[in-house]
Amino acid sequence: MIPARVSKPIPVILDTDIGADIDDTWALAMMLKCPELDVKLVVADSGDTIYRAKLIARMLETAGRTDVTVGVGLPLRDHPKRRRQAMWIGGYELASYPGKVERDGVGAIIQTIMASPRPVTLIGIGPAPNLGAALDRQPAIARNTRFVGMYGSVCKGYNNSDTPCAECNVKGYTSELQKVFAAPWDITITPLDSCGVVQLKGDKYAKVAAAAESDPVIAALLENYGYWAQTYLGRETPAKSSILFDCVAVYLAFDDALLRMEDLPIRITDNGMTVIDPQARTVHVATGWRDYKGFEDLLVGRLLSPTISRRR
Repeated sequence: MIPARVSKPIPVILDTDIGADIDDTWALAMMLKCPELDVKLVVADSGDTIYRAKLIARMLETAGRTDVTVGVGLPLRDHPKRRRQAMWIGGYELASYPGKVERDGVGAIIQTIMASPRPVTLIGIGPAPNLGAALDRQPAIARNTRFVGMYGSVCKGYNNSDTPCAECNVKGYTSELQKVFAAPWDITITPLDSCGVVQLKGDKYAKVAAAAESDPVIAALLENYGYWAQTYLGRETPAKSSILFDCVAVYLAFDDALLRMEDLPIRITDNGMTVIDPQARTVHVATGWRDYKGFEDLLVGRLLSPTISRRR
């Protein structure tokens, strides 16, 4: 579970399919503004991982966080229409990133975990091919890792439906996520039950939007949101955020006090469902909110905060 008090920033790795749905970009922006987290590595996962790595690198460079290593995950087939933020990347090339780029992102995950003197929190906010491959290559990473992720649909589906569904991060590479759930590390997840309702509206969204005038990270975030809205929604940026599923996983990396947490036996089925099974291993599951307004306030507060500088 989460430490009772974060006295020293937690070393974290983010594995993300950024560049498809826009919530990964919101989550990365939030993460870079959390003093509790010491971001070591961000790895592109699923689909066109070169495209995703370029997006990560340009966001990190914009934030002045070129101390963070960028990892290129396993290259997998992807549809060009899923490259919804490609216009923001423009002609940016990985070779121009001033920081370190690891072409073997799976190896970078392993090396970062195995070399860390403190346990690493591995945050997964996309499908799990990199994670499954890392466990196959070096099962010992589980001994020095806590896993937190945005996965599943236990009792609620999309749009707060009462019908659970095969959630996107689960159904894409189900067998790889089954490996993640079989590994002997501590697991905490936010399924659609909790993260599927997170959306900034009204004054809260307006405050974030106004910050784009002075904050380069928020400016980059909203520029990406604009390109995403044009390619996915076919219209201009709405006056509210998209559903910010992945921001809840970032929060769970350092705290869970605002959520209703339950320890449940969770199994990933072959058809991508996340089911309660008495024979399955126990997972810490955010099944709802104790203080949703408090989380909105925290999220806005973090987004409006200065980017954390961790020059090494």
